[in-house]
Amino acid sequence: MTKTQPNDLYNDALELLKKLIATPSFSREEQATALLLQSFLSSRSIPAHRHLNNIWATNKHFDPAKPTILLNSHHDTVKPSGEYTLNPFTPIEKDGRLYGLGSNDAGGCLVSLKAAFLHYYDAPDLNYNLVFAASAEEEISGVNGISALLPVLGNISCAIVGEPTLMNMAVAEKGLMVLNCTAHGRAGHAANNDGDNAIYKAMADIEWFRRYSFPRVSELLGPVKMSVTVIEAGKQHNVVPDKCSFTVDCRINECYTHEEVLEIIQQHVSCEVVPRSTRLRSTSVPMDHPLVVAGLGLGRKPYGSPTLSDKALMPFPALKMGPGDSARSHIADEYIHIHEINEGIDLYIQLLKELL
Repeated sequence: MTKTQPNDLYNDALELLKKLIATPSFSREEQATALLLQSFLSSRSIPAHRHLNNIWATNKHFDPAKPTILLNSHHDTVKPSGEYTLNPFTPIEKDGRLYGLGSNDAGGCLVSLKAAFLHYYDAPDLNYNLVFAASAEEEISGVNGISALLPVLGNISCAIVGEPTLMNMAVAEKGLMVLNCTAHGRAGHAANNDGDNAIYKAMADIEWFRRYSFPRVSELLGPVKMSVTVIEAGKQHNVVPDKCSFTVDCRINECYTHEEVLEIIQQHVSCEVVPRSTRLRSTSVPMDHPLVVAGLGLGRKPYGSPTLSDKALMPFPALKMGPGDSARSHIADEYIHIHEINEGIDLYIQLLKELL
């Protein structure tokens, strides 16, 4: 694809990403990268605002009477796995790749959206306002991330959420509901025919979670998926346990509400089922939305994403799209291809041009 942005826009993005990699920013510990991003924008004479560890800025000719597009990605990271062979906080360029923690998820997206924002920052008479927001706590869906920032930003018409999608368009995204399940039995001595083993009771319910299929299947997101991921029971080998606790990860398509899924589960299992939260809902953006139409015109493919992002917390149409590959997120020796950043900047600029 032909580059349309100045070289310094690309070089700035790459250098900023290297600084972000070199600055630890685990979820809830993003103070240093927040300061780095704020300083970067200020050094470009762009007023940068901070709310908690979230950084945001508006285009120069912001007009409250116009609709607003949010350009959002996150600057927090997971902790590096023990399988790293490279220093996760040392940005390394090698064979056309940039290695480092957060390079792919979602540093490449963040700096590419920032570059597109800079490209249009001074432009007068845009059809939309632009707000650039670097949010915190995305990796843990924390309450002090985008959820805390949105009320500060005011009215938003739609958003581009930067996550690694190979610059294809995630027009729908599964919701998440995590369930704490507890099977109750009665303690007894393992040598006698005493007690009511909570593990056996839990096994019957776990088998139901493994085999049950919800009838409504989404064209974009497929079926609802339930996975038992954690289990705990018993303290001593000779005591029949009176309690077995397990966790179920539920990925919910747009055909069901969280409440509907929970009701169906409770009708079929005997254990106690308590959701940790119901705030991370399935989302979709209409195929005739201007952002999607613009992306289709640029040859971007629409798809349904099984992974979660800050898009789940946005009460307005949001398109998830960004450079990098979701398959590289959270892996050891994480990397992004340098050409992906360049292409990401170019595609973001062209996408926004269709609306602005």
